[in-house]
Amino acid sequence: MERRAEAKKLLSTFALGDMALCYVQGVETGSVGMRILPCRMVALAKTKDCGVEPLVQLKLVGDDYAGGFGSGHTLRDSASVRALEYDRQEVEEDGRELRVDTYLKDARGYTCVHRLNYRKGAEYLSVSTSFCNESGAPATLELLSSFALGELSFFREDDGSGTLEMYKMLSHWSAEGRLVHESVEHAHLEPSWARFGAFYDRWGQVGSMPVRRYFPFAAVEDRKFGVIWAAELTCGASWQLEAGRGDRGFSLSGGLADRELGHWLKTVQPGETFDAPEAVLTVTAGGVEDACERLIGYTEDRLDVPESEKSLPPLFYEYCTTWGTPQEDSVCRIADAVERLKLAYFVIDAGWYAEIPGRWAQHTGNWQVSPFLFSRGLEDTLNHIRSRGMLPGIWFEFEAVGRECCRFTQAEWLLKRDGIPLTVGDRRFWDFRMPEVRDYLRQRVIEFLRRYDFKYIKVDYNDTLGIGVDGAESLGEGLREQIEAVRDFFREIHSELPDVVIELCSSGGHRLVPSFLTLASMASFSDAHECVEIPIVAANMHRMIPPRQSQIWSVLHTEHSEAQLYYKLTAGLLGRLCLSGEVLDLSAEQWKAVERCVAFYRRAAPVIARGRSRRYGPELAEWRHPKGWQALVRVNADAALVVVHTFAEAPGTVRVPVPEGYAVDDVCARTGVQWAQCGRHLILTGLSDMDGLGVLLRRTN
Repeated sequence: MERRAEAKKLLSTFALGDMALCYVQGVETGSVGMRILPCRMVALAKTKDCGVEPLVQLKLVGDDYAGGFGSGHTLRDSASVRALEYDRQEVEEDGRELRVDTYLKDARGYTCVHRLNYRKGAEYLSVSTSFCNESGAPATLELLSSFALGELSFFREDDGSGTLEMYKMLSHWSAEGRLVHESVEHAHLEPSWARFGAFYDRWGQVGSMPVRRYFPFAAVEDRKFGVIWAAELTCGASWQLEAGRGDRGFSLSGGLADRELGHWLKTVQPGETFDAPEAVLTVTAGGVEDACERLIGYTEDRLDVPESEKSLPPLFYEYCTTWGTPQEDSVCRIADAVERLKLAYFVIDAGWYAEIPGRWAQHTGNWQVSPFLFSRGLEDTLNHIRSRGMLPGIWFEFEAVGRECCRFTQAEWLLKRDGIPLTVGDRRFWDFRMPEVRDYLRQRVIEFLRRYDFKYIKVDYNDTLGIGVDGAESLGEGLREQIEAVRDFFREIHSELPDVVIELCSSGGHRLVPSFLTLASMASFSDAHECVEIPIVAANMHRMIPPRQSQIWSVLHTEHSEAQLYYKLTAGLLGRLCLSGEVLDLSAEQWKAVERCVAFYRRAAPVIARGRSRRYGPELAEWRHPKGWQALVRVNADAALVVVHTFAEAPGTVRVPVPEGYAVDDVCARTGVQWAQCGRHLILTGLSDMDGLGVLLRRTN
């Protein structure tokens, strides 16, 4: 359907920190939309020659489609969107939070409530949509957005030719967080000369790993005026984002993956309400990294971590030492070896339950201590770990049942598709919607942790459910219900055992979304233990998750040169330092390097915990075979941390910008590396290929 320009009137305005929020209404259509822009740029805003982008995008089964060649590409602008009429706005405000609820009504008895929440002092806002069925008959949703922004950008009256840039964040296993961008024109989203036709780019992720091809993130930048709008979805499973236009305006919207993309239908009975997941929005007169930092605040503000996490202590995993075959004797020897580092946690990784040593993936589900690996049980081993000054941790993949586990055939408790237990590789999956499953896992997971007094649990998840599962009105809704039940189980662990550190892992980085990140103290960004990409991915993660949560493995090997050791160890300065590897056989010189880097990490931890990050260096065209260098500079009010890595064909000299008023306090680098501070730059020489170092600066004024 063609969307024509119309006069607009202002409904309300709000100041949200350095952001200005405006609700506007089309005079002819009555549609209500939302604008956000930097406060200091309000005076530059123009009246744009386009229609109002509705606050809510929804489609019900039976609705007319919008037309304009959109069918199959988008479900936006359905008859239900056009039927929504503005009813009222309710505002609640106290000293800490502002809430704005905008009510939109349909004559058929449907109400959509657009909910906006803003925490005082935040650099972001969150929005969501509720669909209330007040009619006398069921209503089935095919699309319900979490957010919708239109008229991007407000600073030109025309269609913004040559000024708008789109950003997406790509991701796959061991290579998360590649930021890509293209002009609106290059994305083939120019408006039609006839002002007709729906031109939308719909993308997302389908399955129970919400970070697979993409992060649920998008941004639109006005390059001429230096303003960027950014959004992140909190969906725990399938999601979608849509960018494009039905007229000369440019819009961005998103939420749960719809019927076409995510096989999702949701029937809302009379008197019932369905709530879409939250979306996090921001705008800033800055660049994409500024916008990302602001979005991260949503997760940071909602973290609830045990007291043991306050100082971001380093930890040890035995996985890259035993490679999935932990045994009581080997674990004790490893604990003896790393005692010298005074680490906080020692985690026994996958395989502790395996009936056949080494076949850890095939034996998940029963969660009984392996008598072959721990013939005396776990108590002696755990007490030994504690005697070495560390808190013991343990690995679970409690959503999965391995092919060689006796529970693999317990079909009545397993997720199904088309009535058949869903099998992915060597895994089937518990149906968390069933009380029997939850009771079973309470005993095997929560009571297990309690019995052995574990203080750390790594929660892994190593494959995806795909389009969805039986048990609801659609496969996509079955998937959504399952993931919500899983998230409830995470909450139950935290409620029952609040002093236990929860680590979020999903083959590394497949669940790095706010809906899961807010349930965990730490998160693994990748399973890339042995690869050169580690510091590249770790630096990119500063755009998507709080560094205090980002666990980074430094896997040590006896054949490592001093440069290779520093490459691995200083990568851990980009987040939470986690050690593993051949610690039983390191030389005295290698131990000296490890001890030096661990001590430096502890001094740098306050900057890792709180700060602002910027990446410097050439854009890396290849991650598997990187060339050149990168630097990550993280700054807070008291200190700054500079982490530099070189790759193949490294330059002889590296110059890194540092903030004014900060002076070098400590340097963590191998023998032969030289440094000098010259004004607002660090000048580094003597670096070889595949090298790494850290520099800590203190504020001097």
